[in-house]
This record gives sequence, C-alpha cells and structure tokens, in this order.
Amino acid sequence: ARRRRDFDEMQPNYNSSYTATNAPVPEGTIIVERGVSAQEFAPKLNRTAADVIRFLLQNGEMVTATMTLTDEQMELFALEVNADLLLVEPGQQEELELQALFDDSDDDDESLQVPRAPVITVMGHVDHGKTTLLDKIRKANVVAGEAGGITQHIGAYKVDVDGREITFLDTPGHAAFTKMRARGAQVTDIVVLMVAADDGVMPQTIEAINHARAAEVPIVVALNKIDKENADVQRVLSELSEHGLIAESWGGDTIVVEMSAQQNLGIDDLLEQLAAVAEVEELTANPTGRAKGVVLEANLDVGRGPVATILVDKGELKVGDPIVAGAAWGRVRAMINDKGEQVKTAGPSTPVQVLGLQSVPNAGDEFRSSLTEKTARTVGEAREQRYRLKAQRGDARLSTGVKLEDIFNSIQAGEVATLNIVLKADVQGSLEAVTESLRRLEREEVKLAFVHRAVGAITENDISLAATTNATLIGFNVRPDRKARDMAASEGVEIRTYEIIYKLLEDIERAMVGMLAPEYEEVVTGEAEVREVFRVPRIGGIAGCYVLSGQITRGSKVRFLRDGTIIWKGAITSLKRFKDDAREVREGFECGIGLSDFQDLKPGDIIETFEEREIARV
Repeated sequence: ARRRRDFDEMQPNYNSSYTATNAPVPEGTIIVERGVSAQEFAPKLNRTAADVIRFLLQNGEMVTATMTLTDEQMELFALEVNADLLLVEPGQQEELELQALFDDSDDDDESLQVPRAPVITVMGHVDHGKTTLLDKIRKANVVAGEAGGITQHIGAYKVDVDGREITFLDTPGHAAFTKMRARGAQVTDIVVLMVAADDGVMPQTIEAINHARAAEVPIVVALNKIDKENADVQRVLSELSEHGLIAESWGGDTIVVEMSAQQNLGIDDLLEQLAAVAEVEELTANPTGRAKGVVLEANLDVGRGPVATILVDKGELKVGDPIVAGAAWGRVRAMINDKGEQVKTAGPSTPVQVLGLQSVPNAGDEFRSSLTEKTARTVGEAREQRYRLKAQRGDARLSTGVKLEDIFNSIQAGEVATLNIVLKADVQGSLEAVTESLRRLEREEVKLAFVHRAVGAITENDISLAATTNATLIGFNVRPDRKARDMAASEGVEIRTYEIIYKLLEDIERAMVGMLAPEYEEVVTGEAEVREVFRVPRIGGIAGCYVLSGQITRGSKVRFLRDGTIIWKGAITSLKRFKDDAREVREGFECGIGLSDFQDLKPGDIIETFEEREIARV
C-alpha cells in the first residue's frame, strides 16, 4: 500500500490544473539548502511532495519525490505559492549557528591588535629553487629524498631575520598539486614567485600568479639562477610583463630581486624587500584571544594518533585548550614547533604540529579553540554528521562501475563508463592532490565517482565497500595488510598502489585509450612481524622477527610497513636462524633480519618480501 501511495504521489494530475494545498505558507524568509529533493523541500513550505511534483510536471519538469531539485525548480514553486525563499549552500545555515557557539566577538577589538610576523608563501614552477631558497634561509638541508623529486607536503617554518620573525610556507611545486598550492596562497600575506632566469615563465608560474591574485596578496618576484650561463633576465622580465607583472626597473610596481639560491646570492636583499612589503601591509592580530587559524596538513601517525600542522591566524593556542578543526575535535595534548621542540603556546603567524584531536581533519579546514570541550565536541560531531549525510547522498547517485581494464571496451560500445574509486592515502594533502588530479582526467565518456576517500592504510572495510560498488581501490603511499589482501583476492577487488602520482595518472589515461600497460602484480612471498630489536656493534639494528606467512628469503625485495604505511623499501642483506646464516626461513619460525640501510626498527612493524609477476589480461 505504501509503495502504491508513493507511486500515486509521483503521477501528474491530468484532470485538472494545478491547485496548491490550502495550508498557509510559513511567514518570513524560508531558508532552504540547495540540492534537496521534493520530499525534503515541500514540508518547509507547508506542502507535500505530491504538490511540488504535480506543479513541476505541469510546467514540463519531469521529477520524482527523491530526485534533487534545481534552484530554478524550487524558486518556481516558491513563486507559485507566494513563499519568500532563500537558497543557501548545504550546511551554511547550520554552520552559522555552530559558529555562534564560539562567542568570540570581543577578539577583534582594535585596541588589542599588535604587529605580527608576515606569512610568506613561496610559489613557482618545479625545480625553480623554492625548497633550496627555504633551505638556505633555515640553514638546514631538507631538499633531497622525495619520491618523484618534488616536495609533496606543505612545510611551514618560522625564521628570525635580523630580529624580525617571518613565517614561510613551502607549497609543492608541480601542476599535480595545484589544489594544495592554492590552499597555501589563501593563508598568506605575501607571495614570493620563484622564476628561474634560464627557464623563464612556465605553466606553474602562471598558475601561481593567478592564485596570488585570487588571494589578493602582493607578489615579490625572486629571479633565481642568475649565475647560469644561459640566464636571460630581460627575456624573463618581458615574459612576466605579459602576465601583468611589470618590474620596477621597467617602470612598474613589481619588486624583482635577482638572486642565486644555490650560490647564496641576493637572499639578504630578498628578505629586506619582504620586510619592507610587510611593513607597508601593516599586519596585525590580537595575540590574547582564543586561537583561530587554518590546518595546513594532517595525517594519522603511529603512536601519536591524528597530527595536524596548523598556522595560527590570531589569538593564542595553549596546551590543554579545547579545539575543533573541521569535523575533528579534541583537547591540545602537545604542540611541536618547526624545530621539533615541544612548546606550551603558539601565537599569530606561528606554525605548529598539534596532537590531541580524535580524528584527522582536512587540509584547509579552519581550526578554532573554544571555551569548553563540550562546545568543540558539539561543533565537531554536528559537522561530521553533515559530512556523512552529504557523502551518503553522493553514494546514492553512484552508477554501476567498470573495472579499469574494461573502460576502453565501454567507450567503444558507446557507453558512458563510470570508474568508481575508493581512494586511500598517507596524508590529507596527498589525498586532495590525487583526487584533484584524477578529476581532471574526466571526459564526456568517462566519469569518475569517489565512493570513499580517507587517510590511512587499506582495510577490510575498504575492500568490502569496493566490492559492493564494483570500485577500483587505489592506495597512494599506503598498502593493504594481509587480511585485507586476502579478502580482496576472494572478493575480486582490484587494488592498485602507487608512490608517484604521475604513474597513477598515466595508468588511467592509458586505460581510456585501450593501451593499459602490462600490469605487474607485486606478489607477497613472505611476511614477518618485528618482535624485538637487537643492536649489534659495527652492524646496527637487527630485527628479531616471527614469520607470519610464506617464507623470508635472503636478498629478496622487501618493504617495511608501519600501520599499513610503507616507510622504506630495499633488500634483505642478512638472514639468520639463531647464530647461523640462513638462505630462507619459513612460516612459524623465528629469525634475525638485517636490512640494507634502514635502522628505524620498532616492535610491531611488518616486513614484507615480494616479487613482481606480470598479470595476464583476459
């Protein structure tokens, strides 16, 4: 009977013209969130879903009770029933109510404002010298060692320059990380645009200019690598002028500093210019109120739990303060500055790592401290519920997905192929960057649908979700544990893991044109758990292990996992049973394992040996 009634509600009334229910429309402005269905929209105007459906059908709009209504459809119906309608973004009204709980209106008192350190974002094309510049300023070598040769996570550093403090943000330098770079620009006061004198203006240079303009912040150009033989300063100045950056030497108002970060030339001049620009900007903040700022990066750390790198915008954050960042909430358990030191307080323009949140916030989330932990919890849980409902709505619209290797066949058949994806990554910044990069690959005939995105190792829950939605499971710098791997094999779930984003994008693009490269499966041949760590003079750390499955063979390829995240890859250099050398050790036995150049061994870590085998395509 209920199904019949629902069906009848969706039918147009062909026998008479539309007549609205006689119930009075609520007085005043009626606030409705965008993206609601007739079932959700109608009661707010004191009407039934059937009223909305019949009216829209008579106006040529084919809708059902559960379909999402457009702004025009809702406004048309509101006009018909003389309702004063205000459409807002999903969660906007609730968010305003949540913000009122903080009650920090006094924190903007002009009399309490004092000068603060400028926040400088260094932007530009990959390999144009951003990290080298920051390295020279900090006098610390942090340039080498990133996968793909680029800085993959935003770093924040506070430095002292002749008694003046300056905070630097180092945004990733490649096009794939545009979203992370844009987020960096939104929290900055001044942008340093790094341009190599031998390369000139490149695509990422133009993107950086656009981000800086969107954030309405001044740009100081650092013309780097002037010591190179093929450096051409005038050519670069000409290219910059084409994008509206006219140097002072050319009669414009853009400060251009010629320098060589590698040779330590011109860096002092750049810092002086930044200090001068900051002085003109008259940057101030109240250092005494409750803290407010932005999350730059966040990840789930083994042993420490959720860790968020934040930048305080105003107020003072103290250890013990209740805090909410996006949907994450908690009490500040510890704060660590950019030098690795524990601190008790953090004021305006100060970047710190915060421990004590109960979940991992999103990079770019606003954080605020509150009077009580109850307020923080109320706000966090309300947002979490809203995000969950929004995700469920998105999941309801998922189409039946196709496997990666079947995309081309679907395209050839003239069908729109939907690739459902479950995405897991090591940190929030990577998660956002990979998502944004994948979305750019969408075409008319290939759509991407993200069933689930989260930080952390690939779990059995992820496998279950991927199996239910026929999704491809992608791991970026994370891997499945043994149980998840076994479950994936039994459920037929495809897991693809990557450490460099361009390999992932290349696979998707190849699949779209039916040229998916031969796939090599990393077959786990053995798995051992570190039970104890022994320190041997002149040799270093030896992992005392118990072989959980398969066999461990000397010389085999190995990866080292901590809580499902790969932290090292290499080879086994020594394998012992008691004091004797062994060629292999089988499941159920103990052994001592020496790794080529890895010493950060901890009980509970997992050592996986593997070999690569080509997968036959069927």
